[in-house]
Amino acid sequence: MDNSLTCNICLDRYKNPATLPCGHNFCMDCISKHWDEREKCEPQDVAFNCPVCKETFVPRPSLNRNVCLAFLSEAERDAGMSCSSDVAQGGPEQQCAQHQRPLIFYCRTERVCVCSECSVNECKEHDKVLVEEERSNREEGLKEKGMKIKRCKEEAEQNIQTLTENISKAKVSLQQTSLFVDNKFSQLLRVLMEKQEMIKNFVEQQRTSTLAQAEARLHDLQENVQRLEALEDQISSLCALPHCQFIQDTRLVEVPQIRQVPLDVSVNVQDKLAPVTDVLSRIAKLVCEDLDKTVYASVIHNKEGSPQDKRPMLAVVPSPATPSSSYPAVKEGLNQYGRSLTFDPCTAYAHLQLSQNNQRAEHLISGPHSVLEHQDRFDYTWQVLCSENFTQGIHYWEMEVSKPWAYVGVTYPDIPRKETGKTVKLGMNNLSWSLQLDERQFTAWHAAKSERVSGQVQPHTQSLRIGILLDYEGGTLTFYGENQVRLHAFHCVFTRELYPACWIGEGVTVTLCPP
Repeated sequence: MDNSLTCNICLDRYKNPATLPCGHNFCMDCISKHWDEREKCEPQDVAFNCPVCKETFVPRPSLNRNVCLAFLSEAERDAGMSCSSDVAQGGPEQQCAQHQRPLIFYCRTERVCVCSECSVNECKEHDKVLVEEERSNREEGLKEKGMKIKRCKEEAEQNIQTLTENISKAKVSLQQTSLFVDNKFSQLLRVLMEKQEMIKNFVEQQRTSTLAQAEARLHDLQENVQRLEALEDQISSLCALPHCQFIQDTRLVEVPQIRQVPLDVSVNVQDKLAPVTDVLSRIAKLVCEDLDKTVYASVIHNKEGSPQDKRPMLAVVPSPATPSSSYPAVKEGLNQYGRSLTFDPCTAYAHLQLSQNNQRAEHLISGPHSVLEHQDRFDYTWQVLCSENFTQGIHYWEMEVSKPWAYVGVTYPDIPRKETGKTVKLGMNNLSWSLQLDERQFTAWHAAKSERVSGQVQPHTQSLRIGILLDYEGGTLTFYGENQVRLHAFHCVFTRELYPACWIGEGVTVTLCPP
């Protein structure tokens, strides 16, 4: 039972409820009897108070029926007595609990159904309509709501159909894209393998013909030696003959005419394949640089939200437009920190040829040269480290790059040397920092995160000079361009020795400049 509709004296549902001046409600009979009894017991000093809050009223207040509370109480009392099926089918009329008359009016003010007597007495000034009229209005309202629901349902079903069709189209499009990409890669691989086999056969033919010619010459020389050895034996035997016989037989000894045999072994296959190696270099740049960057931009950057992407970053790449307060430009004395560096031949990739006292590294397009196996050597990555490393202090060095297809920067010593893949490259891991030099733009890299270098950078097609300033304790690595114009800076807490390093594209030469 709802306590809000219960009398605090009889503890039953209100019957003809009345409201005291303090605001509390009781059955009119209950509160009247309560005060009558107190008046009998204390006729002289009677006090009419509220049984709940004990507020006293002098004189005894008159009691008026609480119409709203009465309707609520009667409505709840009668709620369980009506059958829903009877109401839906227009069954027997409900009776007013107070007057035992049919509920023929609906009081819109009180929002309850009332009988004729209630409509005249309690709801005289209220907005009232016949129950049938209110039901008709309510049915019209439900009909409109039903139509709206139907329209919403039809729209939802249409959306389901449209989305289902779009999903089917997306599946077809994705499948076609996958087949297109697979076919293109398969075609490229097939062409490369076919051309590789063709070039191998050509080189093998050149090897066979060149070596056959050289071996034929070698055979001719060996035959000449045998003839000469036979003549030497003949001369030795003549020395043992008597004088007359000796004189007679020596007339037959003649020095043979030995045909000159060319000793050079001409290997001109590299010259013949120069156009091929040039095309392969351009293809390698397209695959290793342009395709690699576009795939990274299209695929890797879309993997937002992965745990790897959310790992904490030690390095921050600030805007290059922010001036460096500590080391502005050359006129402020960058050269005072100049260091002389050399490339470490034990780390150089087999295609990188070092010269000029290991201060020049060239990526040969003709192929690898003979190098010794070494645990520090990069076996699959076009990289080389310097022999020098830094664990403290401020250091500045410059390098001349023949054309902009390179990465320059620094790395910790434990960068992978024997692995393949992009993560081994300078700046593509959390062990190294680099500036990528490209014909169209410069890009700063660390932990495979990039930021394009803006500002005064212009596209380059010829050689350019790059300066690098390392402040180990200050935790800054700053790159400078032509005329020592500041390009970009990393900020990081360095924890181990740092080695200057380079990734060098095919046909590119990097020269370490003296301080």
